[in-house]
Amino acid sequence: MRISALTRGLAALMMLSGSLVVAQGATAVAAHPVVAPAVVTPQALAGAKAKDLTAGEYHNCAVTTKGKVRCWGLNSVGQLGNNTLADSNVPVEVVGLSKVKAVSAGYGHSCALTTSGKVWCWGYNAQGELGNNTLVNSKVPVQVLGLAKVKTISAGWYHTCAVTTKGAAKCWGYNASGQLGNGATVNAPLPVQVSGLTKKVKSINAGYAHTCALTTAGKVKCWGENSYGQLGTNNNTTVNTPAAVYNLAKSKSLKVGAFTTCAITTKGAAKCWGWNSSGQLGNNTLTDAKAPTGVTGMSKKVKLIAPGYVHTCALTTSGKTKCWGNNSYGALGNNTLTSSKVPVTVSGLAKSKDLGTGLYTSCALTTSGKVKCWGLNAVGELGNGTTTNAKMPVSVVSLP
Repeated sequence: MRISALTRGLAALMMLSGSLVVAQGATAVAAHPVVAPAVVTPQALAGAKAKDLTAGEYHNCAVTTKGKVRCWGLNSVGQLGNNTLADSNVPVEVVGLSKVKAVSAGYGHSCALTTSGKVWCWGYNAQGELGNNTLVNSKVPVQVLGLAKVKTISAGWYHTCAVTTKGAAKCWGYNASGQLGNGATVNAPLPVQVSGLTKKVKSINAGYAHTCALTTAGKVKCWGENSYGQLGTNNNTTVNTPAAVYNLAKSKSLKVGAFTTCAITTKGAAKCWGWNSSGQLGNNTLTDAKAPTGVTGMSKKVKLIAPGYVHTCALTTSGKTKCWGNNSYGALGNNTLTSSKVPVTVSGLAKSKDLGTGLYTSCALTTSGKVKCWGLNAVGELGNGTTTNAKMPVSVVSLP
């Protein structure tokens, strides 16, 4: 019997709130690099601008123009990285990190990429997703071990992936569905090589239990769980090595959601596939898709796309943001709570350059370096100093 995605999501939240899952085939060791513990108060963070943005499931993070990382929202397992377990409805600084160029938030962990090509992760680690050869959670960043210089990172729900500067794809953490892509289903607390992707990989994205990569030739390959067709292989077969996405044109960008995958073709068309229970594929249906399907009204001039759990957002080349799918908490940002199977324009949002989508929350980075979020705010994931949901974008405190 296929377990529903909602059931899995609730089970995941229970794991973050209480007992840990014992990782399969992983061994803990004592020594690993850790940054010096410290706590930074929100009052010290005023006035920063952001250059990179990421949305996790219940927490979000941004990189400031000065190379610091700030996170906000749920902190039950240390995913905010400020050496506490206290949730925060305003951004707090991740301790010990500097010269950061990118950040990626997963379900209960976060990772940062420095300008020197090193990767640091913090938060939940029961499956080895921090990559430091332990199964111990960390409230402060720990360095990923055994990893060459890196150019891009992606934190999934319980696994993490990176692409080295030489174009090799590496993954670590949970592997029950083969989401590490190394031909096995054994967890790995250290990076392992993705089979067949030793060079010419442009980017990689990790979801709930599947992963996809974009090659420098514009081809997309996916692996891992395929219950909803999220691998795009025109079937529902789960695989533990990369498989080519079926009938997808040459692509320039790629993003993976929980059980949904989307790409932007070189001609600027948005394509999505996988789970579609709330219309998150944007094709005016509620039918899952095992192969790429076009997003209604977005056949050209799409810059980037960001699928989340049950909704998706995209950014056009003109800087406008559109969202579609579940809108129970206002994640579509159009000042309603009405879900939509086709894209709707986010209200009151300035021209933007980056997007992030979480469980029921969306965030945007404007061209002026401001961060705006909207949707669910149960644990402060909007970062505006409240826990009140928002149907339209609100400013993240200290990232004005």
